[in-house]
Amino acid sequence: MLREILDVFQDDPSSQRRWFHDDYFDLFVRQTDDELVAFELCYSIHSNERALVWTRGQGYYHDGETSDGEFIGARLAPGDPLEADPIIARFELAAGGLPEMLRVALMARLREYALQDAEGFARRARFRRADWQSGEEQDPKQGRG
Repeated sequence: MLREILDVFQDDPSSQRRWFHDDYFDLFVRQTDDELVAFELCYSIHSNERALVWTRGQGYYHDGETSDGEFIGARLAPGDPLEADPIIARFELAAGGLPEMLRVALMARLREYALQDAEGFARRARFRRADWQSGEEQDPKQGRG
């Protein structure tokens, strides 16, 4: 079950940055009061980490190695239900405790991505986190991310 990490660095007063974590996923979201603005769903975080990234107005990209076929939407055939994808099914279970607005918006974005882009696209072959996503303390003069 995804649990929220509190005290996440906030760098934009027009939206809130949030971080949710479990043993397989890290979910980073940016939201306004009632709308998802962006997300980064990192998965397989202890082995071959990958991420699906979406930003309103910019669309999707997949970060990390995809040649092994183990990425979001890869196993969906035309007509399959979304839950036939093992990563999406695992996320749906893990997301049960998320605020309803986020859970509904994220599942809609995952559905949209998986059904339009099942082959995936890797912007970078090797996944890299932003500094603020490490959870490590940084020099307050430099900020986090």
